[in-house]
Amino acid sequence: MSTDRYLPFVGRILIGLTFTFLGLGKAIACGKTVAMITAVGLPFPSLAFLAAVSLEIVGGLLLIVGYKLQPVPLLLAVFSIVTASYFHCNIADENTLVHFFKNVIIAGGLFQIAGFGAGAFSIDQRASRGSGNFAGLSTAR
Repeated sequence: MSTDRYLPFVGRILIGLTFTFLGLGKAIACGKTVAMITAVGLPFPSLAFLAAVSLEIVGGLLLIVGYKLQPVPLLLAVFSIVTASYFHCNIADENTLVHFFKNVIIAGGLFQIAGFGAGAFSIDQRASRGSGNFAGLSTAR
């Protein structure tokens, strides 16, 4: 058994859980999150809040199950870069710089997912193989 069959699934889970938990955290701290969005000068802070929370939670869950892995990781990658640019742009502060590059690294992983596909254990893989394989399991990449 080759590990490269399972690594895309592990990567999707790790990135997907990160987005899901961060989205839930923003939802719980609604007032604080809207205040942060307002502080950086983004228009329509309440709408931006709803969009960010929705994208993070739904996008994270879609990554985990491996569904729509062309548009979803691309949207999350753009979101990560935009977030880094607006919220982590004070590179003179070491902590902010770390968060900036964390977002850039996450975007890189998301571009990998979009470029190389779902891998095994995904709804996308199962759909591309038909219903003959349980849970999308196949020996093909």
